[in-house]
Amino acid sequence: MVNSALKGVTLKALKTARFEVSPPVVLAPMAGITNQAFRKLCREFGAGLYVSEMVTSRALVNRNPETIRMVTPDLDEKIKSIQLYGVDPQVMGAAVRLLIEENRADHIDINMGCPVPKVTKKGGGAALPWKKDLFSEIIKTAVNTANETTKALGQKQVPITVKMRIGIDEQHKTFIEASKAAAEAGVAWVALHGRTASQMYSGKADWSAIARLVEEMQNYETPVLGNGDIWSAQDALAMVSQTGAAGVVIGRGCLGRPWIFGQLAAAFKGEDIPKDPPLSEVSKIMYRHAQLLCDLYDEYKGIRDIRKHIAWYLKGFSAGSELRTKMALVESLEEFQELLDQLDLTQTYPESVADKPRGRTGSEKKVSLPQGWLDSQYLNELQENELCEAELSVSGG
Repeated sequence: MVNSALKGVTLKALKTARFEVSPPVVLAPMAGITNQAFRKLCREFGAGLYVSEMVTSRALVNRNPETIRMVTPDLDEKIKSIQLYGVDPQVMGAAVRLLIEENRADHIDINMGCPVPKVTKKGGGAALPWKKDLFSEIIKTAVNTANETTKALGQKQVPITVKMRIGIDEQHKTFIEASKAAAEAGVAWVALHGRTASQMYSGKADWSAIARLVEEMQNYETPVLGNGDIWSAQDALAMVSQTGAAGVVIGRGCLGRPWIFGQLAAAFKGEDIPKDPPLSEVSKIMYRHAQLLCDLYDEYKGIRDIRKHIAWYLKGFSAGSELRTKMALVESLEEFQELLDQLDLTQTYPESVADKPRGRTGSEKKVSLPQGWLDSQYLNELQENELCEAELSVSGG
C-alpha cells in the first residue's frame, strides 16, 4: 500500500524535444549490469528511461568492437539511451556526433560521478567537476554538437544530461556550481547522487543535498533528479516529497528486483504498490533474465553472466548453501532450470529484505587524485597530459 502521507506525491513527465519520460524514473547506468538484456527485462515491468552501461568516448570514436556492441540498441528500445564518459571535449563531441549520425542514441548522459579509483586518480569521473573550465567545456561541446548534428540531419534534438556526485569529499563539494554550469550549457536535466566520491557506496545518501540543489536551480529551467538509497517505491516517494526532485534515478535498488519499475509506476500514479512476487514468480524472472543474456551473447557467456545476479534475486529466501553454490557455478540454461525447480517455490517474498540495501557498499576512503589536483579549480598543462590516460579504461567501468 502507498503510505497515506505520500499518497499525494505526483510528478510531471520529463519532457524533451525528442521524447518524454513518464513516470520520470531512470535506470542508473551500472557496469556489467545495464546491458541490453537487463534493460529489456526492466522495460517489461514498467515505463521509464533505461540507460546503457557507461562507454568511453575515445573507445567509441576508435570504434572498439565491444564498445560498439554496447551502444547497439535492442530492436524494441523506443528511447535509445547511452551514458558517455570522457575527459576530452573534442573526443566527446566526436562521440556524440557518431551516436546521433548512426542513430544509436535518443538521449546521451554524461558521466561526471564515477568514484572508481582507476578513474579519479587520472582526474576523471567524480574528480572532473573540480576543474570548472574543463567540466564546462565538455558539457558545452556535447550539447552544441548534439544540437548542430540533429539540425543538420533535420531531426529533433537529442537531449544531453549529466549525472554527478556531491563532490570529491566534504571539503571539496562541486554539485551546485557544476549543476548551474550544466544548466547554462543547455542540458535537459541534472541527476545528483547524494554521496561524495570519498563515500563510494557507503553510509547514507544525503537527500538534503538534493533538496538544496533543487532550491538552487529554481532560476533555471533544468529539472533535478535524485539518486541514492532508493530501495523501494516508498523510498522514491519519500525522496521526491523531501527534496522536490523532478524524478528519481534507480541504481542498486533494482538488483535482483527488476519489477521495482512497475511498483514505481504505480506509486507515482497514486495507486497501490504491487507486492513483491513470490519465489515461484521470481524463479521465472531469473530464467527469463538468463535467456535474454544468452540471446545477447551466447549460452556460454550469458549463463556465466547470470551467476552474479543469483544472490540478489535470492536475497532473503531460503535456498540452502548447496543449491546456491550449484547455481553460482551453473553451466547451461537447461541446468539452470533444473536448479530453479529445486527451490521451495511456495515461499512468499521476504519482507525483511524488500526495502534494504543491496549490491556493493564498501567503506569511505580518501579519493585517489592526480598530484596537485586540488591546488586549483582550473586545469594546467601537466594535468591535461595526465587526463589523456583517464580515458583509456575499458567501457563499462
